Amino acid sequence: MFSKVNTVEDLDHENTVRFVLDMFHRIIIHYGLWFNEIKHQMGMEKALDVLKSASERSCGVQLKRLSKILGFEMKDDLPQPLLNMSKESLIELMGSVAANWLANDGVWFQAVEFSSGMNDAKRCNDSCWAQFSPFEAWSIKKFLNLPEKPGLDGLKKALNFRVYARINTQSIVEEGPDSFVFQMNECRVQSARKRKGLDDYPCKSAGLVEYTYFARAVDPEIHTECIGCPPDDHPEEWYCAWRFKIEKD
Repeated sequence: MFSKVNTVEDLDHENTVRFVLDMFHRIIIHYGLWFNEIKHQMGMEKALDVLKSASERSCGVQLKRLSKILGFEMKDDLPQPLLNMSKESLIELMGSVAANWLANDGVWFQAVEFSSGMNDAKRCNDSCWAQFSPFEAWSIKKFLNLPEKPGLDGLKKALNFRVYARINTQSIVEEGPDSFVFQMNECRVQSARKRKGLDDYPCKSAGLVEYTYFARAVDPEIHTECIGCPPDDHPEEWYCAWRFKIEKD
C-alpha cells in the first residue's frame, strides 16, 4: 500500500486522516513520558509541580492552534463549542469520556493478559493504580482548590470527582466524625461480568492500592481499611466497601 509513499504529501486522503490521528497519539505518549521521566529523576512531588505549570501552558497552546485550524472560537482559554453545550450535554459528555477511560484501561489489561498472561496483567494493573490514584487525587485537589490536609470531608468530596464516579454508582455511610464507609454499589466491570454469568473479577489487590493511595494523597493522615472486595464475599447491595478513618491521638 505504501510502496510509492515517500512523504506525507504522497498519502491518499483516508491515510492522511489516519496519520493526523497518529500524531495526536504521539503527543499523548510524549506527554506521559515527560511526566514519568521527571518523576523518575526528581520524585513525584517535583513531577506534579512541573506538571501543573506544563499542563496549563500545553493545553492553552494546543487549543489555540487547533481552534484556528478547526474553526472554533476560544473564550477565556475554553473552547466555545463546549461552552455552548447545555449542562445536561456536558454531563453526558463526561460519561462518555469516563467510559472511554475505562475501556482504555481494559484494552491495556487485555493486551498484557493475552500476550503474557493474567499474572503479569494484574501485576501491571496494580502498579499502574499506584501511579494513577495519587495523580488523580492531586488533580482533583487542584481543581477543587482543596487545602493540603482537607480531612475526611475533603476525601468525601474528592471521591465524587473521580472518573469512576461518572460510570459507577457509589454511596457513603457515615460512622461519626472520625470515619466513614465508602461503598461501590454498582460497578460497570463487575455488573457486565454478572450479566454474562461470570464470577466477580478478583480486584482486591488493585483496590487496596487504588483506595489506599488515593486517600493518602488527599490527606496523609487518612487510613484505609478494606471491608470487602472480590474475591471476598459481599452482599447484593455493594461489590466493594472501604472504611476511611483518621485516628485521634
